[in-house]
Amino acid sequence: MCPETQVNTHDTVRERADTHRLVSWLLLSGNRLVIAGLMAIAFFLVFTTGVFIIRPSLYQVDAEGDLAERLFSTMIIVIVTGTTLVVTFGQLILTQEHGPLGDQFERLDGAMAFRERASKLIDGPCSTKPSIFLTDILEATSARAEALQEFDDTGNEQLNTDLQDLSDGTVKNAGDVVTQLEDAEFGTFRVVFAALNFDYSWKMFQVERIIDEYEDDLTTEHVEGLEELKEALMLYGPAREYIKTVYFQWSVIGLSQVVLTMAVPALILAGTMLVSLDGKTFPNETMGVENVIPVTGASFALSLLPFMTLISYIFRIFTVAKRTLAIDPLIPRQS
Repeated sequence: MCPETQVNTHDTVRERADTHRLVSWLLLSGNRLVIAGLMAIAFFLVFTTGVFIIRPSLYQVDAEGDLAERLFSTMIIVIVTGTTLVVTFGQLILTQEHGPLGDQFERLDGAMAFRERASKLIDGPCSTKPSIFLTDILEATSARAEALQEFDDTGNEQLNTDLQDLSDGTVKNAGDVVTQLEDAEFGTFRVVFAALNFDYSWKMFQVERIIDEYEDDLTTEHVEGLEELKEALMLYGPAREYIKTVYFQWSVIGLSQVVLTMAVPALILAGTMLVSLDGKTFPNETMGVENVIPVTGASFALSLLPFMTLISYIFRIFTVAKRTLAIDPLIPRQS
């Protein structure tokens, strides 16, 4: 079967991108602070093991504390630079929120125009809660997809199959995402992650393909029903993108707060190790390993926690952005 004639795809973004569950958890669904902590632990293990293998007599080599001075003085520079970078990210987000009154009115006018159009789709006022807003659009989309099942036999067996598959696939995919959106609070990644699982762009393409490919077999009623489904799918696209954009802004501001909070203890730790650590500070051994090695590794890893947190957040933002580059039926991936 030609890939473009396959009406339905997998129901989750992980399956569509052909990503392993563990990789998906690390990049997307996992708690960012937990991911940062795991990265710090992994760094500690690799660092201490590598130092023990390459330089097992660290106590003798660093008797005057020169190594610690070079290491932690560099860490202080890294922490200050990284914190400045994160603050810059936050300033860019705040810059987008500022502007002349006319620009603010245009933003509001465009948002309200979209909400009015969405209100007509769902036959009621749009909710102010992102999860419910998306749920209402999905339920309206599902209802229009179900209406395709009420069409009479078109006389073309393949067309009947495509319409049935499109209807069933849309209803099932929408129902699964609605379930995932239940009790999902904005500010967590659950809302955006669930929203990504509805493959609206592929379904839009299938509507266009069916109308074009079976033009001679479709009645006016069929075309109108398909166009109504396409309109509902078109509204879901910008709704999802808007909520994703707001989440990005929320996430970057939250990242700035977390990193700034971590930066102070990290600076204190790095500064303390800079002035106090040398080969004489921890002279004993444990199970054949000089105590100074794991102490240095642990201090190094803890000092890197703000940077690890930055990496974990940026990986999620970049992964979501990469998988949602196109808002139209253009799929920039191989799978």
